[in-house]
Amino acid sequence: MKEFDIKLLKLLAHRLERLNVDSLWARRASGTRGNIIKIVSEIKEKKEVDPKRLSALIDRAFEVLEHAAQEIPDMDEIRKKYNQKGNIK
Repeated sequence: MKEFDIKLLKLLAHRLERLNVDSLWARRASGTRGNIIKIVSEIKEKKEVDPKRLSALIDRAFEVLEHAAQEIPDMDEIRKKYNQKGNIK
């Protein structure tokens, strides 16, 4: 197992943990994060981890993060709408 894989897994777990609990993707993030923690633990215990399982989990983590990011409102667009209505200057 490459050190890069372990660092990436830890980074993904941290990012998934930071998702807003109000996000529709928070529950999926929690499950994905749990699986990442389990794999990191297996790696530390020198257990063999299936590369396909690892790759699928990394892909899933990025997918969840991408979907969660799409829920974040674009503040510039919100400001433009309010400015058009004359509410904010």
